[in-house]
Amino acid sequence: MYKRNLTVSTKRSFFLFGARGTGKSTLLESTLSKDQALFIDLLDPGLYSELQAYPEKLLPIISDAIDKEKVIVIDEVQRVPALLDIAHQLIQKKKAIFALTGSSARKLKRGSANMLAGRASVYNLYPLLYTELEDDFNLKAALEWGTLPELFSINERDEKLRFLQAYTETYINQEIIAEQIIRKLPPFRRFLNVAAQMNGKIINASKIAADVKTDPSNIQNYFEILEDTLVGFKLEAYHSSIRKRQRQKPKFYWFDTGVVRCLQKQVDLELRPSTSVYGDIFESFIISQIKTGLQYQVSQSSLSYLMTKEGAEIDLIVERSGKETLCIEIKSSTSIREQDLTNLIKLSRDINNSKAVCLYNGDRRLSIGSVDIIPWMDGLIELELVNRG
Repeated sequence: MYKRNLTVSTKRSFFLFGARGTGKSTLLESTLSKDQALFIDLLDPGLYSELQAYPEKLLPIISDAIDKEKVIVIDEVQRVPALLDIAHQLIQKKKAIFALTGSSARKLKRGSANMLAGRASVYNLYPLLYTELEDDFNLKAALEWGTLPELFSINERDEKLRFLQAYTETYINQEIIAEQIIRKLPPFRRFLNVAAQMNGKIINASKIAADVKTDPSNIQNYFEILEDTLVGFKLEAYHSSIRKRQRQKPKFYWFDTGVVRCLQKQVDLELRPSTSVYGDIFESFIISQIKTGLQYQVSQSSLSYLMTKEGAEIDLIVERSGKETLCIEIKSSTSIREQDLTNLIKLSRDINNSKAVCLYNGDRRLSIGSVDIIPWMDGLIELELVNRG
């Protein structure tokens, strides 16, 4: 079990959202002892069936624990949204504290479920950060297989492959599909395959719609489903004008390199350094680490990318409240040449109060012109993008 960088406060009720297998239950079990909490698992078929039919039966199950001021932990609460009405009443009347986990808030909101009217904090949990893995971290393995916690209890390559295949089939292809509300499933299934190939690429809804034979408006909804279920995120295009920024097309990244490689049917192939495929996965991994690291810090920040009409690009721009803006070039190579940084140097000059940085796979700190070139593991901590484990 790994110590997570996400700290949840048990002083008030909270939701803990995260895709299946990210370690929500494990985090709560390490945070709360059995003396401090009562755990209710809605993946238990018998309990689920009973509470789904008679939500009020939750009261006798938890009344003694509330009297003893224990935290009431309900796993996968979106399976029985009516329990939230009971939780809300008990928070108001008895000052009870609930810890409510789920794969996403989408199903709850879509069903007009009681979201506790601001009486609960919200946390999101993601696959493991490299700092959480500490000495167990291996870049090659992380890029090829991802960092879902359960993978680190599996040693055999074939078993890792079976785990990811089962994960993408039972979770991505079944539970995620169950989250969406359209009647026609085939376009959404085709979309998942296309979206995997589009990892790290600019979203062209019209082209994707033509490929999967559906309307472009459905494509936007499909991407929202992936975001709401926390298996992916959009990286907006940067512009100094917020209004103009919103008119430009975002990129999309999946939450885990192993999952996206499995969806791409590439996970059983070895990643080879110095190839474009390796570079793309490395960039995706670094951006996901940064996004997760900043979220765990409750950082007032926004992430974007910059691309000119001529195709010149900055991989990642990190805007942080009260701090200089980071213009980041991500390189999977172990050496950097001045011509590799031409676009970064030129474009970062036009961004006020900015610092140009190159995060790379080498082991020496360098500088070329105005650009600091930093080994990526050191850089993420030094720039306060990820906390130490």
